[in-house]
Amino acid sequence: MAKEVAKALGYLHVDTGAMYRAVAWHCLENRIDPLDEKAVSRVVRGIDLRLVPKEGHVVVSLEGEDVTEKIRQPRVGELAAHVARHPAVREEMLRLQRKLATGGGVVMDGRDIGTVVLPHADLKVFLTATAEERARRRHRELLARGETITYQEVYQSVKRRDEIDSSRSISPLRKAEDAVEIDTTGRSITEVVDEILALCAAKGGRVCSTS
Repeated sequence: MAKEVAKALGYLHVDTGAMYRAVAWHCLENRIDPLDEKAVSRVVRGIDLRLVPKEGHVVVSLEGEDVTEKIRQPRVGELAAHVARHPAVREEMLRLQRKLATGGGVVMDGRDIGTVVLPHADLKVFLTATAEERARRRHRELLARGETITYQEVYQSVKRRDEIDSSRSISPLRKAEDAVEIDTTGRSITEVVDEILALCAAKGGRVCSTS
């Protein structure tokens, strides 16, 4: 939804979750324990991680390699929730994310955007949906990519990720006080995108955050 909003506005879409997934992927590939705060902190300070606009979408580049598709594996998502709990990781990601938002014209999506990363964004949208709905969506995406995984496995992964992100001490998942909440359960992408675009038009803003 955030990607479609950015496309309609001609803005840059920044998927901050992809940044944490990239760090998690690096740890997985290099056999680094995502729970080892010191080791992960050293990793995040030294890796070359970039979000590169390319032909209408953003490529996640890690050490010069396009890992956009590789980081979407469910296992990587769970590991991302763990590495995101480390202060050094969040500090470095915060620096990169704010740099990408400099000058506006950005739709930034993630779980702490309206509360921490861009607390003064012109528009904050807090998207919600039931765990079942989000698991169905992710399951369809993974099957379309050729992954072999059951709905129940995806559902359990979604639930674990929510629990980790909501209970972490640093930048937990929560709604900003001035965010507009939209329940997307049972609604089409087009319907929700149109609602967000109407909010953007009313605000006349240059930076939009979605959580």
